[in-house]
Amino acid sequence: MDNPALANENGMELRNRPVPRTEETPARVDVDTVGIKLQRNLGLISGTSIIVGTIIGSGIFISPKGVLQETGSVGLSLIVWVAGGVLSLMGSLSYAELGTLITKSGAEYPYMMAAMGRVVAFLFAWTKIIILTPSSMAIICLTFAEYVMSLFEFCGEPQIPKKVIAAVAMVTLAIVNSWDTKLAASVQVFFTGAKLIALFIIVIGGLVWLGKGEVETLQKGFEGTTSSPSSVALAFYDALWAYDGWNNLNYITEELKNPYVNLPRANVLGVLLVTVIYVLANISYLAVLGTDGLLASSAVALEWGEVVLGKQVAIIMPLFVMCSTFGAANGALFAGVRTLYVAARENQFPEVLSYVNAKRLTPIPCIIFTIFILFPFVFLLCSLYLVVAPIIQDPRLEFLYAFLFILGGLVLYVPFVHFKIDRGCFDPVTLFVQLFLEVGPSPYVPDFE
Repeated sequence: MDNPALANENGMELRNRPVPRTEETPARVDVDTVGIKLQRNLGLISGTSIIVGTIIGSGIFISPKGVLQETGSVGLSLIVWVAGGVLSLMGSLSYAELGTLITKSGAEYPYMMAAMGRVVAFLFAWTKIIILTPSSMAIICLTFAEYVMSLFEFCGEPQIPKKVIAAVAMVTLAIVNSWDTKLAASVQVFFTGAKLIALFIIVIGGLVWLGKGEVETLQKGFEGTTSSPSSVALAFYDALWAYDGWNNLNYITEELKNPYVNLPRANVLGVLLVTVIYVLANISYLAVLGTDGLLASSAVALEWGEVVLGKQVAIIMPLFVMCSTFGAANGALFAGVRTLYVAARENQFPEVLSYVNAKRLTPIPCIIFTIFILFPFVFLLCSLYLVVAPIIQDPRLEFLYAFLFILGGLVLYVPFVHFKIDRGCFDPVTLFVQLFLEVGPSPYVPDFE
């Protein structure tokens, strides 16, 4: 007998028929999947917030000194910041074209699938899902926790409270993103606005400082410019790292309203806005702190605030950095889990990870998988083994380890993806997750059929 039908908030009926497994009946719930898909809830403003919010993290507030240190002069450092923005803009324009040509979420994953085949796409997804997205989330949340702790007095630097705060932040973001994509987008817009307010304060304060005649540092121009091409290359590396995140909107193309219009606009607007802010913020730092003060500082925005705003008001800077890191973590999670969602939909990971909650229309399984604590422990154990292995005696072999880890994905790809030898072993897990989380398959539906 059929179970009572489920209905989502849009009135869509989902008839669940869990029946005993036979050769004719699959071990999963028979669900009418019409209407179960991620919704297009993101417009131009929220799309731009995703880009700006994930690019601007904590670096511009804490220690944007790498470019100045490598270039050796004020003039060349500002040129590198502008050039880094131009290069990022070129990349965002290229991705805008790719995103309107291949309108699937997942950014690099579907592009690699189309250009280089399933194996290369799987290796990219394997690396990003298991290592890059979880580690990026952990680092950003730990930075957030450090600034939360800076508001209180502790004896020494206790690690347990910091890790607890970081874990709470990660779980909170997972709940927000699982509950409603509109809510996650609103959170992104709010925290992006907060970090932009902080940067506008820094920019305006710098302009006021320059208006007082504090132009000595900027008048140095290209004095002390490095003559080493490798140093200039390292400066570009630092600058481009600060612009990382310009491609994040392409991870959620299927959730963007009118992507053929909003994707290019948001990409261009977001990168241009960040470029202008980065250049003006660095000018402000240089005008207030000077080159020596900037290079010596470990928390540039805080010291800038103490000089310009006074110690009593400078407390707002750690609060703004907290907002910046929390927003960056939300954007990283929002976009990062879509690679797993799309890869699972292509049957390169367990299909259940591509399922969408029938009521909330959010990709709950892949969000839970991305914060899943088992994998960091497994990876830690593997890393510890590699540390004590005799081969570690040659430190240059660390590059080989990374390469072998990436290729290690073939161990799963060949039997389970290419030859599909699972024989339905994962079906009971699929059935349990589908019933427990009330999720169903979310197939890709082209805009024009």
